[in-house]
Amino acid sequence: MSANRNDEELYQALEWRLRTILPAMYQDCYDEVQPVSMGSAGLKYDWDGKVAWDQIWGSFCDLAMAGGPPHKGTLLEPASLAEIEAAQERYLAVVEEICRGVRMVTEFSAERSEHPGWVRVDCGSRVAAEWLVRAIVMENVSARWEGTAINLPAGPGYRIEKEIKNVITSIAKTSHYWLDHTWSSQKREIGDLFLTMAKEHPLIQPASARHPLMADDWLVLRGKVGESVFKVTGLSISAHTYADWLGISCSGVSAAIWMMRALVVNNVLSRREGTTLFLPINPELDPGGEIVVKALLKVHRLAISGDARQDAGRS
Repeated sequence: MSANRNDEELYQALEWRLRTILPAMYQDCYDEVQPVSMGSAGLKYDWDGKVAWDQIWGSFCDLAMAGGPPHKGTLLEPASLAEIEAAQERYLAVVEEICRGVRMVTEFSAERSEHPGWVRVDCGSRVAAEWLVRAIVMENVSARWEGTAINLPAGPGYRIEKEIKNVITSIAKTSHYWLDHTWSSQKREIGDLFLTMAKEHPLIQPASARHPLMADDWLVLRGKVGESVFKVTGLSISAHTYADWLGISCSGVSAAIWMMRALVVNNVLSRREGTTLFLPINPELDPGGEIVVKALLKVHRLAISGDARQDAGRS
């Protein structure tokens, strides 16, 4: 089998995976979706002065998963343990408000996580949690998957009209598409796909920099992954700095979107900020970075292998 034919088969298999995880409304038209925001909805309040989270949104922007604009331009991260300990009362108030908002805009329960800096949201099933963590991370809001639950970020410095709203909007938006625009039969197909991907390798998500591993582990691994990425793809490393994400400079927004989505259906969480594609760093699940680098090499090769890729990934 020729390399071109093999790549075409891999590309079609990847496209099938992407169509499988997208809500039905996007499956045949996601190439037409543009990353253009509808603008931010204003806050509304109820009779006792609390934000009426369930009355804010009449519609949502397209999913970043489908090629729409991410909710945030840069990543919203959880607070550090030092920040939380310095303002414990305020932190608890933020967590309580995020939990209240999540309960109002979804059918999920929410509570303070045992992990400082996070709110635990019970999604009711493993499939829902796995889908939502992918969708939310692509909206540039930190999220971590744990079984049937996801963790969303929190911090004492979060403001009601900014970071708190960002977290609640991200779960409102993504759960809307999951609950209202993804049918039961498709959810079963998505569950089967996730099981197939898990047999290939576990979902690679960023290891929280709050994990007790030495900070040097992240620096060493980020450097190693960056060197490997440049060596095998020629893509340069972005100056963006996150402890558990490595930024890769792409030739344009369309290239970043295509490779982001391709990585996600290869069981590697990914997101983008403008033309920068971000890869997860996880010293536990991917201690040498081989899984992430292999996945990037595969999608980058597919992205530049013909007109069907619309020149995405060219550098």
